[in-house]
Amino acid sequence: MEGAAFNMISSFDHVQVSIEPGRLDDALAFYVDFLGFARVPKPADMRQSGAWLTSGTVNLHLGEDINPGVTFTPSPHAHPAMRVDNFDALFAQAETKGFKARVDKGPAGFKRGSIWDPFGNRIELMQKL
Repeated sequence: MEGAAFNMISSFDHVQVSIEPGRLDDALAFYVDFLGFARVPKPADMRQSGAWLTSGTVNLHLGEDINPGVTFTPSPHAHPAMRVDNFDALFAQAETKGFKARVDKGPAGFKRGSIWDPFGNRIELMQKL
């Protein structure tokens, strides 16, 4: 592969999920209170709205999708996929809290499903069996 030695990807730094403007509290209730992320401070020179979150080695940025005159619309297919250790408990809690959730057929050796945040963003969750 030509150029591959110069383009080696070693890991993700973060994934950003777009949220509706003015609804950061709803986002934090889902990502922090429900999924268990911790909010971390943004560097002083990063003045964008939203929040930075972390859980283990996963960094997630919530960015308010501010486009004047344009209604927020989540992507129907784009999604982060995250590994979890407590798939069954998390999905049971999603039902209790009224979050849209769907258990999907996963690749061999995994439990897999999707949960939708308050904005309609799909979050795929996977647990290795």
